[in-house]
Amino acid sequence: MKLPNEMCYVDITAPGGSEMLSSTMGPIPVPSRGEILIKVAAAGVNRPDILQRQGRYKPPTNASTVPGLEVAGTVAAVGENCGNWQLNDTVCALVAGGGYAEYCVAPTPQCLPSPSPLTLIEAAGIPENYFTVWTNVFQKGSLQAGESILIHGGSSGIGTTAIQLAKHFGAKVIATAGSDEKCRACDKLGALRSINYRREDFVEVVSELTGRNGVELILDMVGGSYIERNIQSLAVGGRLVQIAFLTSSEVSLDLRPIMTKRLVFTGSTLRPQTVSQKGAIASELRKFVWPLLEAQKIKPIIYKTFPLSRASDAHRLMESSTHIGKIILTT
Repeated sequence: MKLPNEMCYVDITAPGGSEMLSSTMGPIPVPSRGEILIKVAAAGVNRPDILQRQGRYKPPTNASTVPGLEVAGTVAAVGENCGNWQLNDTVCALVAGGGYAEYCVAPTPQCLPSPSPLTLIEAAGIPENYFTVWTNVFQKGSLQAGESILIHGGSSGIGTTAIQLAKHFGAKVIATAGSDEKCRACDKLGALRSINYRREDFVEVVSELTGRNGVELILDMVGGSYIERNIQSLAVGGRLVQIAFLTSSEVSLDLRPIMTKRLVFTGSTLRPQTVSQKGAIASELRKFVWPLLEAQKIKPIIYKTFPLSRASDAHRLMESSTHIGKIILTT
């Protein structure tokens, strides 16, 4: 396959607002050993991209400084030791950077075949959310069939993914969201009860729904004042998994309930993990989740797409928090 001499990509000209995203031209990356080059059809937009643009989340060492953590497209070039990947295969991939571009390199352990029923736009909405949800809800959170889970930010990309997967694997799902419309979307995806946090106290609702026992697992991306309230909402032996801090990461907290209720409070970040660690997550997704995507029992929820040149508009939409599901850039 003959490649062009250069590609279009999105550059962060300086830390700041969405106006700091600029389309520019530059060289196409070259895949190293164990990497493939993807001709990007679509790239997902995620909260860490906002933080990177603001100068609050630096890429890992040796990662591309171009934003974008997930892509879907076709294989345009193959490095050495890349297994069975062939030119023109359709693929979606988790990357540590470089997604907002016409071409992007990805380590093969982090690549998965695009599920056949999905468009490449839909496939671009899979990697970041599904890797995150699988490792935090099912690996770290050890969610089991019959347990209850409270998912904050239920209408987000993470939330819509977590609701569907938790429901499919037999959990009872409670979600929070910021409007009645978003709550209805969560209910449609499988939530037993969705809580409009602007009008209801989730601690009271969870207590009522669980007969004052609490839920076994909470997935939280809010932090701040939610942390103490999450602990109140957990059952004895419950688990709280923190994956982000939309408000604050610093709180004053009485830790005694963690001891008396025998709680587990944990969390993780995905981007800094090694290729082998991410590859292990991909292997489990291929085994347990890909058949569900292929059978269309679950799917990524796409809210709106923007061309790559309008990445700033996509960021403004994400920061408005009015969307339900994923925001996608197309090339």
